[in-house]
Amino acid sequence: MINTYQTSLAPPPVPPRSRSQPVLIPASLPSQGHNKVLIRFLVGVVVLHLFLSLAGFFYLYYHEHMEKHFSAEDTGRWPSSQKQEMDKQDTIYKALARMAVKRTADKKTSGCLQWDTTHSVLRGINYYEQIWLTIPETGFYYVYSRVTFSKGDSKIPLASKVQLRKNEAAKSIEDVMKAYCYLESTKNPHMCTATQGDLILLEKGNQLSLWVQDLSLVDYDEGATSFGIYKL
Repeated sequence: MINTYQTSLAPPPVPPRSRSQPVLIPASLPSQGHNKVLIRFLVGVVVLHLFLSLAGFFYLYYHEHMEKHFSAEDTGRWPSSQKQEMDKQDTIYKALARMAVKRTADKKTSGCLQWDTTHSVLRGINYYEQIWLTIPETGFYYVYSRVTFSKGDSKIPLASKVQLRKNEAAKSIEDVMKAYCYLESTKNPHMCTATQGDLILLEKGNQLSLWVQDLSLVDYDEGATSFGIYKL
């Protein structure tokens, strides 16, 4: 059966639906004690940085100031003229020798030259057995020799050698320098000069001598033949 009942009343209103709102849970705030620790740490870092900066500044200032002070003090203590005089004296008192050759009656063909101490210069260098020069202290020495030969065979080279032995008791002798000259290679066919010079590290007590190939051909005139040592 069909219901044909009608009414003029409006239907009741639909009740509003409730919307779900998100529930916010407040975050826990850091404790007051944690903040104090962080602040103390930051303050400590700043103070340490400031301290290191000040320490570095004072160190550089003190170092530069003291360097200038000692430099000025040394300058005042040693005037330039006095310092030059001291350097000059240091140079004067360095060991050296300049030997003049001595004419001998020895008729040996080869051997070491003997020295005329009367016309030689010896300062700090000891003279031993007429041919050896003894080194007073270890160091670098400039050693030179000049031997002039006169007459002889023009086809045979004439030699001179600087010989070294460790001390006066040593039996072994070594050649540390050698020089040669040919009579035919010079303008004067009856004279030639063998010259040599070198820097040698010598020890205290070492001895040097000058050996020549033919003693009878040596020119004994002053300045023609000589031997010298100078400590650097």
